[in-house]
Amino acid sequence: MLNKESLVLRSRIRLARNVKTLFFPHRLSAEVARKLVDQVEDAFYVSRAMEEGYKTHRMWELGRTDLMVAFEKHLVSAKLINNSDIAAYIIDEKEDVSLMINEEDHIRLQVMGRDLDLEELYKKASKIDDLLSEKLDFAFDYNLGYITACPTNLGTAMRASVMLHLPGFTFTDKIGYVSQALAQMGMTIRGIYGEGSQAEGNIYQISNEVTLGMKEEDILYNLKDTIVKLLDEEQDHQRKLLNQYTLEMEDKIFRSMGTLMNARLMTSKEALYHLSLVRMGIETELLKDIDIRLIDGLIINTQPGMMKKAYGTELTEKERDINRAKIIRGIF
Repeated sequence: MLNKESLVLRSRIRLARNVKTLFFPHRLSAEVARKLVDQVEDAFYVSRAMEEGYKTHRMWELGRTDLMVAFEKHLVSAKLINNSDIAAYIIDEKEDVSLMINEEDHIRLQVMGRDLDLEELYKKASKIDDLLSEKLDFAFDYNLGYITACPTNLGTAMRASVMLHLPGFTFTDKIGYVSQALAQMGMTIRGIYGEGSQAEGNIYQISNEVTLGMKEEDILYNLKDTIVKLLDEEQDHQRKLLNQYTLEMEDKIFRSMGTLMNARLMTSKEALYHLSLVRMGIETELLKDIDIRLIDGLIINTQPGMMKKAYGTELTEKERDINRAKIIRGIF
């Protein structure tokens, strides 16, 4: 078995903030909302290094394909796209930081990484938060904490989340048990693109739900401790599956490998299914000499928006499936 952190695809710290003197975004006029974008830029771009390392994208100036690509890369949320006539986002060159403006709240700051070092991500997010607060007066109450559009975000207004690959729990029908256990601990489990999305490719996001009455450090400790235990269980499930159903699991994994190497047509959903099984083969070391980051790259780069970006918006669905299969064959 590979190290359990190989099951982690992405970690994220998200902070929600609102400017004290303004209505929430859903009640702002387009003029005021777009002016807020300029205000956030003024607060953020305080040095030449910031100006060179980050870029603002005004969503009302972007095409639909660019919005889809940003969503598939987890740089923006579905809500931000819905508000694209007044919304913007600022990202760094590595796409590890995304500052969404005029989502559900005025600011949704995301800092992302590829391991379980949530504390380091929080430190980075806090520095940016402190920078913004020097020029922006955030709505805060000493009893309720940061004031947010949705009451569930009151308090720290912080959501910590980790995206995990959990085929063992899925194939043993234990995901329902995981969901119930997490709910009892003030946490939740969602699909690959967060709230309202499906868990395609056996990929799930786990995050804290409780933000009021807890310190940020406690939220991070509880989530990380839970994730580590969950990953231990996931590896146990994978071992049992391979030990008890050796031929069946090997057949699934090698069939998926064969399909990815030879298919001429491939939908995004089918690609996720087969890439997940191959990823499981790498995690269990049944498959050798395949870089797991290659699989993670394909999971993102074969999504519909990414395909349109690469091959043009006029691509038919069948042409998209042909080119997706071609990309995957070429890689393998």
